[in-house]
Amino acid sequence: MTNGTDNAPLAGRSAVVTGGGSGVGAAMALAFANAGAGVRIAGRRADALKAVAARHERIAWTVADVTDEASVEALFDRAGPVDIVVANAGAAESAPFTRTGRDLWERMIALNLTGVFLTLRAGLKAMRDPAWGRLIAVSSTAGLKGYPYVSAYTAAKHGVVGLTRALALEVARTGVTVNALCPGFLDTEMTERSIATIAEATGMTPEDARARLAASNPQQRLIDPEEVAAAALWLCREGTAAVNGQAIALSGGEI
Repeated sequence: MTNGTDNAPLAGRSAVVTGGGSGVGAAMALAFANAGAGVRIAGRRADALKAVAARHERIAWTVADVTDEASVEALFDRAGPVDIVVANAGAAESAPFTRTGRDLWERMIALNLTGVFLTLRAGLKAMRDPAWGRLIAVSSTAGLKGYPYVSAYTAAKHGVVGLTRALALEVARTGVTVNALCPGFLDTEMTERSIATIAEATGMTPEDARARLAASNPQQRLIDPEEVAAAALWLCREGTAAVNGQAIALSGGEI
């Protein structure tokens, strides 16, 4: 049970969202704040965090690096007791497998998997009330299938799904649930960088590169960040206590 009303279903709740300076993280922060929650967003770019926080009075911000254990612990010390934790921070880099160096591999694992581990672990310790809590990891359709040229990213996102399922079983007899959201290609800054990389590598126009990514979705479109935010908000509403350990695809039918 939430302790708000239909207009503010998360009133009295406290949320932390990593990667909150843009894209899905920013959309989630605004959705939670509009639903009545107090939200603390975190990321590496102070200017981006400030800009998102300026859009709603219930959003605060903290610079944090999810790959650094001390930084994550400091984030949750600053946030205080929490009810909702979203491990959203991530990035994608691409290369053919034989040109995927150890440095690229370790960057992708550190940010996309270890960062989720550190965030969810600190978030679970900071839960205000074990009778009600929501841990949400943002994975990807890459966590449910394979994509070429992003082997390190795909491996990390598969790891996020496995971590979600394992942790969900550990907390199953409490009121905390753990789930992963797995969107397809998103209409975000990160996808724009992927489009630029594809265009440069193949000679495609950016428009054709965008259409190539959109074609993976049977609906022939990119996923809007607000759609992912809506799914996260749904997981925090009444009637979702039995939704635990799930990897929820938001991909128009691709998965």
